[in-house]
Amino acid sequence: MTKPSATAVRHLVREARFGALATLEGDGAPYASLVAVATDPEGRPTLLISRLARHTRNIAGDARVSLLVSAAGADDPLNAPRASLVGRIVPAPAPEVRARYLARHEAAAGYADFTDFAFYAIDISEAHLVEGFGRIVDVPGEKLVTSWQGAEALAGGAEGVVAHMNEDHADAVHLYATVLLGAPDGKWRMLSLDPEGCELICGDLVRRLDFTRRTEDLAAVRQELVKLVTDARRGTAA
Repeated sequence: MTKPSATAVRHLVREARFGALATLEGDGAPYASLVAVATDPEGRPTLLISRLARHTRNIAGDARVSLLVSAAGADDPLNAPRASLVGRIVPAPAPEVRARYLARHEAAAGYADFTDFAFYAIDISEAHLVEGFGRIVDVPGEKLVTSWQGAEALAGGAEGVVAHMNEDHADAVHLYATVLLGAPDGKWRMLSLDPEGCELICGDLVRRLDFTRRTEDLAAVRQELVKLVTDARRGTAA
């Protein structure tokens, strides 16, 4: 079943590990570079870049950027879903994004604390989604972020839930990935959690699992995770 356009873009962003970043040179000429990508708790793309890099010098003069992300592992990249995100890049507070970024890009731990590196986030004003021939649509940026309003109780315990699932319920995480998402077999771990779903990771592959309902506290997210693993086990038995 085809996902709603906003959901499709959210998945592309949250599952991306790399993307093409377009910035503007001082004379207005475009410049594109490959960057490693993660997301903040609201689902905004986050980058860890050096002030010595050409793209960082460009954004110091003009914060307008575009980031192209596409479905990972596609046999035909030109026929795979992709989204061009348009917006402005802003400094991101390291305490909010560092752990999430390094969970996707472990090698970055070797330079994340260098003084010339800093975290940035992209405030998306619009996304241009291409899902194949004739399936092209623009999605407003406000439809792509996850609100944490009313979910403060979950925010305070989300990291603990992720650790608990990985340490004590690795079998459930595996079922989420392989049965509910149809992902390949492997050592899947939960990567991050928000009121509307979670990300799972195995090697270089990240997959987004949407919840069946919004969860705003630890009791609600526990109920949802139990429901999902029950559904997955039924799928295994079917």
